[in-house]
Amino acid sequence: MAPSAIFPRDRVTIVGVVNVTPDSFSDGGRFFAGPEVCVEGVVSEARAQVAAGAHVVDVGGESTRPGAEPVPREEEIARTRPVVEALAKDLAVPVSIDTRHAEVADAALEAGARIVNDVSGLADPAMASVAARHQATLIVGHLRGVPETMQDDVRFGDAVADVGDELAASLDRARAAGVPDDALVADPGIGFGKRLEHNAALLAGSGQLRVRLGVPILVGPSRKSFLGALTGDPVAERDLATHAACAIAAFAGADAVRVHDVEGARRAMAVALALREAGQGLA
Repeated sequence: MAPSAIFPRDRVTIVGVVNVTPDSFSDGGRFFAGPEVCVEGVVSEARAQVAAGAHVVDVGGESTRPGAEPVPREEEIARTRPVVEALAKDLAVPVSIDTRHAEVADAALEAGARIVNDVSGLADPAMASVAARHQATLIVGHLRGVPETMQDDVRFGDAVADVGDELAASLDRARAAGVPDDALVADPGIGFGKRLEHNAALLAGSGQLRVRLGVPILVGPSRKSFLGALTGDPVAERDLATHAACAIAAFAGADAVRVHDVEGARRAMAVALALREAGQGLA
């Protein structure tokens, strides 16, 4: 399914987050029963997200929070493949696999996923080829380095320009591997190797990135630490700030938002899209 169908300009696509990890910063361990993933619990949560307005459900089996340790590929596949298979059979919306690893993406696509969400910007050189072979939509994220060290030495001149240039290079690598333009999405990597001011600039600059890159833009500020720095809220209380950030990005031109609280995002996106359309009408 091409981004033109999943990420049409006449809506803001809502991507619901389902983490099957014991250590993600917001919801780690939620879907574990002892050492095993509770697939039934994940399916129930995904159904609720779709009922609340999610257009895509994104499944992740490795935490990419700052300082997170890498997960062996076999373990990441064991966490995600049965979940993806169950969701692909159960849901009427596309399932996405959130992974940095081509082997994990391949297993998930074989199990029924239709989207690969790679926050690393194709750090695994085989990732784009896997997406191309499966004719999957590929979300190319922006990340310098790896999650373990990404916040150690953060430097940008102009964050929007620098991230735009680096995403453009990643998108070109995807095209060279056989992924067509209509199967590409870009994510500026909010919270991935950025400081508060960089995250703010990238959210407000979503429209500039849309024009610069020529592909749909997805943003994922949900519950991240820069929102806590702005509001003083702990992780569990950052949904209101998340919706404000998402609404600003959507108003500026973002095509999609990745969130934990789908119901609140649906309402915020309805307002943002109406205001965006009104602003375009006045231009």
